[in-house]
Amino acid sequence: MRFPITFFCALISSFTAVNSASPAEWRSRSIYQVFTDRFALTNGSTDAICPPGYGGFCGGTWQGIINKLDYIQGMGFTAIWISPVVEQVADPSRAYHGYTAQNLYGVNRNFGTEDDLKALAKALHDRGMYLMVDVVANHMGSGDKAEEINYNVINPFNKKDYYHTNPICFINNYNNQTEVEQCWLGNDNYPLPDLNTTQPTVRDMFSTWVKYLVSTYSIDGLRVDTVKHVEKPFWSIFNSASGVFNIGEVADGNVEYLCPYQNYMDGLLGYPSYYQATQFFSNTTATSANFIGEVNYLNNQCKDTTLLGSFSENHDQPRFAWYTSDMVLARNIIIYTMLADGIPIIYQGQEQHFNGASDPYNREALWPSNYNTSSPLYTLVSTLNKVRALAATSSDTYITWHQQIVYSEDHVIAVRKGDESFMTLIVVSNVGEGAGTKSVVMGNVGFPAGLTVVDVLTCKSVVVGSDGSLSVNIEGGAPMVFYPQFLLEKSSVCQ
Repeated sequence: MRFPITFFCALISSFTAVNSASPAEWRSRSIYQVFTDRFALTNGSTDAICPPGYGGFCGGTWQGIINKLDYIQGMGFTAIWISPVVEQVADPSRAYHGYTAQNLYGVNRNFGTEDDLKALAKALHDRGMYLMVDVVANHMGSGDKAEEINYNVINPFNKKDYYHTNPICFINNYNNQTEVEQCWLGNDNYPLPDLNTTQPTVRDMFSTWVKYLVSTYSIDGLRVDTVKHVEKPFWSIFNSASGVFNIGEVADGNVEYLCPYQNYMDGLLGYPSYYQATQFFSNTTATSANFIGEVNYLNNQCKDTTLLGSFSENHDQPRFAWYTSDMVLARNIIIYTMLADGIPIIYQGQEQHFNGASDPYNREALWPSNYNTSSPLYTLVSTLNKVRALAATSSDTYITWHQQIVYSEDHVIAVRKGDESFMTLIVVSNVGEGAGTKSVVMGNVGFPAGLTVVDVLTCKSVVVGSDGSLSVNIEGGAPMVFYPQFLLEKSSVCQ
């Protein structure tokens, strides 16, 4: 369906976000990332063929997600982030992931109808869960070569004048910010037409559209793609117009480069800590200094790390299990991901220990796992979500408390989050499953002297020393998550 922009300008004042979830409301949420085409089929089949690395549609749908919400909620997630929902170019190899939009006011019919998307939002809201939708405002899609694009078929940006075309250039130097913002992603044969978002008309058109999208489909939050490819002031306008929480992808490990974007957008994906955590936890010979330094620097430089997305896998990066098959190391990095500062995000298949390499091999279909709810990482994530939710309800400062590294050595880190009687303490390492028993005495970690705390992963208790110290044995590289025993008594954890 196609409408003139004047129609939407006339109507948009009547649109209000049905679920205008604020950043403060998103802080306590945990997100399960759904790659829509590869999550679940409408008919529930688990034997449909979707070869690794396949560049096309495998059949996942919004109705398929609805049918499997028990699987997601069983891990304790309170929100999902789904692939872009808008109508794509015709070529399946360019369209299955959702980042080559051709009509912003249509939906991707491979995923379902408008009513299916509305039904997904309702099904989530009926469960008290939030819907986050992936959006792109840097570029549109095209099935043509760069110099042969038919702009007339792109809605609403149907004129060449809306794009950076004087001349068309492709990004070669990512250290040149002008080139990053004004040149195109892709190449001449597979171009992504780059919108000139400095134009007031383009900004207004995007504001109109995002208000329409959020209101029409009752969306609670947006994950925003390719943020670093657009000038920063645009994002303040876009974020405000949406009326909901925005979390942006600035795919860069440089803290000084990433953090300033949070002055223009609610939250960001925590790429600097992702890169350092992956390097530390995937390599038993790595030492903790760089990881610790990055965590501390991020806390000092970013506006609010509690609104960053904490992740260790996504659809653009190799799976953690591609770097190492060590299940103990996978447990360690997931614990840090879930209980560090920020909004935790687990990418579909991570809970099943998928091991795909770089895009597109990290976009595996989930259904061959038979949605196993007994897998070790599925049950781990479920426990961690329970503990985080308990901590958030037991202390009104837990979620906004900035993490502190209270103990470290080359291969072991202990991280505190929360007030002394209500805090979590995670002890993680990269020694791996082949390690023996390592005794560690940690000085004052933050708990009150004499408090009984429980490792929620083994349900073993220990009493904090008179000087606030904690003595633990790390067995076979196993991580630990300590929480006050008296708070666990009102939960199902270790009962």
